[in-house]
Amino acid sequence: MPLTAPLHGVVPPVCTPLDSRGEVDTASLARLVEHLIEGGVHGLFALGSTSEVAFLTDEQRGTALRTVVDATAGRVPVLAGVIDTTTARVIEHARTAAGLGADALVATAPFYTRTHPKEIAGHFRRLRETVDLPLFAYDIPVAVHTKLSAALVRELAEDGTLAGLKDSSGDEGGLRRLIVELGGRDGRAQGPVPRFSVLTGSELTVDAALLAGADGVVPGIGNVDPAGYVRLYDAARAGDWQTAAREQERLIELFAMVDVGPEADMGRSSSALGAFKAALQLLGIIDDAATVFPQIQLSAESVALVSQRLRGAGLQPVR
Repeated sequence: MPLTAPLHGVVPPVCTPLDSRGEVDTASLARLVEHLIEGGVHGLFALGSTSEVAFLTDEQRGTALRTVVDATAGRVPVLAGVIDTTTARVIEHARTAAGLGADALVATAPFYTRTHPKEIAGHFRRLRETVDLPLFAYDIPVAVHTKLSAALVRELAEDGTLAGLKDSSGDEGGLRRLIVELGGRDGRAQGPVPRFSVLTGSELTVDAALLAGADGVVPGIGNVDPAGYVRLYDAARAGDWQTAAREQERLIELFAMVDVGPEADMGRSSSALGAFKAALQLLGIIDDAATVFPQIQLSAESVALVSQRLRGAGLQPVR
């Protein structure tokens, strides 16, 4: 589904199920895509952080993206993460994504080496000029050690380089300043870049972001409960902020599953991604909850805590 209008709504970053050999489980991934689309989502983000993109080989990336595109069959737009350290490597991923049928690209600033804002701007411009697909910037300073400034985002939006931004900075004040920079909550449609989409990656403050003028959310735990985020979004769009807040609070309780893995034994990312996959396995959507090595796997005790969180949120495990 080509992006003929600004992207909006709920766009989950799709988990990448693995089989017993550590390869992409395409059957489980196709079922996950159906689960998300049936939940009413407005788009899918393949090969994002929740997809474990940093751990996948190029071949696995291609398999995962091809599966998502084929299973989606044009029903919603598919955004492809083309995340890598340098412009040349990102362009290689972008060309592959375009060939596999992605509708848009998502890229971070270059990382590992430190880059100046002018170099970051050149990176995004070179990518957009080389591969003719809408391009979304992914602002995730915890991973790339660079925060995209509101001024830089506006510059790249105004010249047509960027079609939107996924904000995973955790800086709610910065997100609000960006929205104001782009025209403010009530002036976005007539502002300097009316076709630019602002998507929050902070799944715990979606109602606040939508009230401020964000266009949608990219929620990792939306893999588990896509319908919940769609209900939140629909309530916000209708101006029913009481319902939106109530749904947000239920999702906050569900999100607590990300900490089921003991902090002394495993990384927070391993715990969160393991919890999402455990939840999907418990719900009967994917066959195996394994995460990519060297991430540590959840214990049976931690999986039991995931099950408790599902039940507390009104989701019934089948396993």
